[in-house]
Amino acid sequence: MIWRFSLYGFLKNQRYFEPFMILFFLQRGLSFTQIGLLIGFRELFINLTEIPSGAVADLFGRRRCMMLSFMAYIASFALFGLSRDYPQLFVAMFFFAVGESFRTGTHKAMIFTWLRLGGRLDEKTRVYGYTRSWSKIGSAVSTVVAVAIVWYTQNHAWVFFLAIVPYVAGLVNFMGYPKELEGRPGTHVSMRDLMLHLQRCILDALKVRGLRRLMVESMSFEGVYKAVENYLQPVVRNMAFLVVGWAWLGETRRSALLIGLVYVVLYLGSAYASRNAHRVASRAGGEEMGSRLLWKVVFATYAILVPLLYFGLYQAAVVAFVLLSMTQNLWQPVLVSRFDAYASETEGATVLSIESQARAVSTMVAAPLLGVAVDFVRANGPGAEFWPVALIAAAIAALMLLTPPKRDGRNGRPACAVDGRGIG
Repeated sequence: MIWRFSLYGFLKNQRYFEPFMILFFLQRGLSFTQIGLLIGFRELFINLTEIPSGAVADLFGRRRCMMLSFMAYIASFALFGLSRDYPQLFVAMFFFAVGESFRTGTHKAMIFTWLRLGGRLDEKTRVYGYTRSWSKIGSAVSTVVAVAIVWYTQNHAWVFFLAIVPYVAGLVNFMGYPKELEGRPGTHVSMRDLMLHLQRCILDALKVRGLRRLMVESMSFEGVYKAVENYLQPVVRNMAFLVVGWAWLGETRRSALLIGLVYVVLYLGSAYASRNAHRVASRAGGEEMGSRLLWKVVFATYAILVPLLYFGLYQAAVVAFVLLSMTQNLWQPVLVSRFDAYASETEGATVLSIESQARAVSTMVAAPLLGVAVDFVRANGPGAEFWPVALIAAAIAALMLLTPPKRDGRNGRPACAVDGRGIG
């Protein structure tokens, strides 16, 4: 099954639009504030459907929810490519949010179910890191394809249309997943059962100190990074303007070529980091200490990024963005493994979906605020335009380092993880 899990990640990351998403919006004439509002809208609807989607996956079947997710993505890609005005982009973002909410947490829970059935739970960080590395390899491949598409068409809309093909292949891949990875869906599940299941997991997330701390960490690390990473594309575009001798290529092709080079390096570096996340945790003395070390690295990187962006040193800033991506890919497998300690078999997707929702709340708030800050600095100064992004992120990382987690005893685990039951 590892090859099917890896194939899922590879196909899922054939998002040819991803290296050009922000440039696509800028090409449509949007400001950074408008882009931030679009991203915030996406995260809002991810929030509205995230935990219910996890509960549905736990109770009705995870594979079915993954197939629904991919169908929503396909609708989203088609709408993005066909969009002609700002309101239409919100409709496309809605379907994208549905795809995200039914996917995040669900597939991770399927991997952990397979490991439990095989008695290999002690390998969860290594196996998840390995499959995640194939996602990043898929991203590297997709970047090369995306650059070819933009180079040939000089139209960013085509990267959405052609992304539909691998997602159809992903639907076929899900058909080969064994039924036992559905979880333990009930044959007759009422709405009351669903709400009770959902209520119990939300209460666990609020009551259990260790789980609550993980939610805050996810919001501060993952959620903020998700808002910050969007600025790599315009930073690379600005760097492209400074490259002497490439003017003959034209703005679109010149940006596409440099973005392609940067993203291939970024994704390959991320794949290497993800595959070796378990080594970082092991050498740091455990997953908790490994997380603490990564917080220090990410704070230092954001702090260095502030003057680089202020003075417009875009080449060095791109290197810092790549380091941020690698750190995030070391962080994610460790974080997911820490979350899994708080989840039973029947509630795994729900708990991980709560984590995704917490992260989405952070991005929903951060993205518009960062957009407003960037537009303000663009219009009024001081310095180059993107430095407030790094400054805000560095401040949040510093706050997390100044408030280390308190250790829990055995009662730090939620009741749902102890009794191992599904719905009562």
